[in-house]
Amino acid sequence: MTKLMIGRRLRVLRKSLGLTQAQMAEQLDISASYITLIEADQRPASAKLLMRLAQVYDMNISELAPEVDAQLASDFEAALKDPALELGPLPRSEIEAALQASPRIAAALVRLQGKYTETLMRTQAEDNPLTDRNKVEVLGQIARPVETVRDWLYDHGNYVDAVDRAAEALARDMGLHRDEPHVALTERLSRHGIRVRILPAAVMGGALRRYDPHRKDLMLSELLGQASRRFQIGVLIARLEYETLIEETIAAAAFEDRETRSLARVSLANYFAAALLMPYARFLAACEQERYDVELISHRFGVSFEQAAHRMSTLQRPEARGIPFFFVRIDRAGNVSKRFSAGRFPFSRFGGTCPLWNIHAAFEMPGQVQTQIIRMPEGTSYFSIARTVTRAGGTHSAPAQRMAIGLGCDVSYAPRLIYADRIDPTRSEPTDIGLNCYLCERQNCASRAQSPLNRKLAINERERSLALFTFEGD
Repeated sequence: MTKLMIGRRLRVLRKSLGLTQAQMAEQLDISASYITLIEADQRPASAKLLMRLAQVYDMNISELAPEVDAQLASDFEAALKDPALELGPLPRSEIEAALQASPRIAAALVRLQGKYTETLMRTQAEDNPLTDRNKVEVLGQIARPVETVRDWLYDHGNYVDAVDRAAEALARDMGLHRDEPHVALTERLSRHGIRVRILPAAVMGGALRRYDPHRKDLMLSELLGQASRRFQIGVLIARLEYETLIEETIAAAAFEDRETRSLARVSLANYFAAALLMPYARFLAACEQERYDVELISHRFGVSFEQAAHRMSTLQRPEARGIPFFFVRIDRAGNVSKRFSAGRFPFSRFGGTCPLWNIHAAFEMPGQVQTQIIRMPEGTSYFSIARTVTRAGGTHSAPAQRMAIGLGCDVSYAPRLIYADRIDPTRSEPTDIGLNCYLCERQNCASRAQSPLNRKLAINERERSLALFTFEGD
């Protein structure tokens, strides 16, 4: 186990326990001067000390890991691979040292490199962006409003406290735990003089939801399932009754442009609807009791598999935290349409996901949950489940789109999941994956679709290997 600098975290832990340095040293059977040096980041914590901390204070060692933002670490490493920097391969220890010493400078470099890439790609694609597929892929990911809102949610642990608590309070007031949810929700809208109408798909003209404030009609397509209908009613309730709260949250976030504020408004209304249908305390209690059985919990709360899985990634209320999950949704081509993380899982800002991740294999067995232990290049392992879901809107002439949902967490939390009962994380060999082919430097990968950005291709004219792309090592 690598030695870690845990000074600040240890100090916070000690103070939360109401201990002096001498008292903690006595409990850990070490000298008080050692505690002083560790808290001042003048000494690393040894593996023996980390194990002792876990035993004495009944905690997970990962909670003492250095406070390096996983998304920042991923973005920083990707930025350093930009050929324009001419850095070449860098040892991971050097990258981690820079992140530890100057995270704000690292974040500034990431932003600078992002603006440089955006300017370069837009300039090169002005004449005909379709001439280069790779440019199109990068350009497609430079959706500033989407990335800005995602970053804001990531910074908040994918949990929005004021909105979450307001939705939970309304759920209690409406008695959603007692009454039939659809009836209670439609009755709530009737207080505003609004009626809910389920209309034929042909009448809706491709729309799934339409609200007419003048006629006071909420029109929902017949193609929406019951869970989606409830969700859309919840969204309208959020906009009608909690507009001030949503606007205050957006103002506090200080989003710069109108498009980002509009997207944030939609995202917060959706967040409210999910928290209304799955109130925090009841939902967390059910998750812990049923060991995060997504299928069972979705039935209990009358929501879809995707809605329940997504809600699980938001359970980060400070005084009552659930497992810090990451959540991702992809299509058959590997395009990411949703990605959220309450934990430390790194996502790439461009490109798809690693083809070795079982989220792609989920399409081969629709509707069945797949499990896998994956390991990232830096050595962190995660327990992952994946399953396909079918979006609303399917007809014979226009079948509904099938997507794959990935839900995962640090492998240390696996024993708390029902899906890990037949898996021993200590004995199972993880599947090594990367962020995507552009950023992954694993050699001899038969699934590789691109060579890494900062590596030179190694072409052997006399040999053909399983890996389509081979490249020079360090």
